[in-house]
Amino acid sequence: MKVLVIFSRAPYDNSDVTWNGLRLIGRLMDAGHDTRVFLLNDAVDLARERGAPPQGYDQDLAKRLQDLIARGTKVKVCVTSLARCGILRDRPCVAGVDAAAMQELAHWVVDSNRVLSF
Repeated sequence: MKVLVIFSRAPYDNSDVTWNGLRLIGRLMDAGHDTRVFLLNDAVDLARERGAPPQGYDQDLAKRLQDLIARGTKVKVCVTSLARCGILRDRPCVAGVDAAAMQELAHWVVDSNRVLSF
């Protein structure tokens, strides 16, 4: 089964929303499902090349995403959101994350058996 997970919230927003979404993706992969992630709005921060998470967070969400990429999850990030957030400089995203337009998200939505939004 193809599962698309769309993140649109800032990853470190004092909630467990992104963390729980990433955990779910891991469990879906464990069950053999094809997983894809699309990052919109403030969720593009999840793909930034950065060091440690902000002080007070016990989870490194960017590393968790990178681990999922290493396991085979495909990840795309909205090019418009990247531009809006001002990170279209040099190499703004971690390896394995591709910039994509809304047209590519639309294709993934139609091509997926399930679409989840966090």
